[in-house]
Amino acid sequence: MSGYPRTRIAVYLCLTVVTLSIDLLSKQIAFDRLGLFTGSGWLLDGWLKFQFFTSLNRGALWGLGQGFAPGFAALSVLALAGINYWLFVRGTALSLWLTCALGFVSGGTIGNLYDRLGLHSLRLPGDDHVALAVRDFLRFRFGEYEYPIFNLADAFLVTGAIMLMIQSLKADPQALNAGDSVMAQPASGGPR
Repeated sequence: MSGYPRTRIAVYLCLTVVTLSIDLLSKQIAFDRLGLFTGSGWLLDGWLKFQFFTSLNRGALWGLGQGFAPGFAALSVLALAGINYWLFVRGTALSLWLTCALGFVSGGTIGNLYDRLGLHSLRLPGDDHVALAVRDFLRFRFGEYEYPIFNLADAFLVTGAIMLMIQSLKADPQALNAGDSVMAQPASGGPR
């Protein structure tokens, strides 16, 4: 293992468990209270509209790849293995920012993986099989544009991805490519 503070393991695990717990609890509450394919009515009803509306997504982000839940589940397992390798074997956990970003990504990934494996036990009406689909319940409309329904796992994944993009803008590519440092350092701006 590389020389990162051991507290990074606790930070990563805590953030992953907290985000996963929030996601699974929010899905459970939404589906217990509303049922399947029903909504709360518009809670915001202007140009920006918002409601809780339960839905199942058999694909990935924005409904892409419908019906490929088992494939996305396998990719999720590979992604989690890659994240843990990158953080704790390659030493990226030296950066608290990256540790937190990947904690958000891991929590969201596991939350949606739980659903893709059918561990929620939801069944479609008239179907005896468990639905291998992600539970979504947050619905927004901006004017005439209907944003795809999503869940908190998706929000955590996007938060982690944005944090990774911000980090990449601050990274010194020469130091990262040379392998001199696993922790991104600000670019000096001067000639090298």
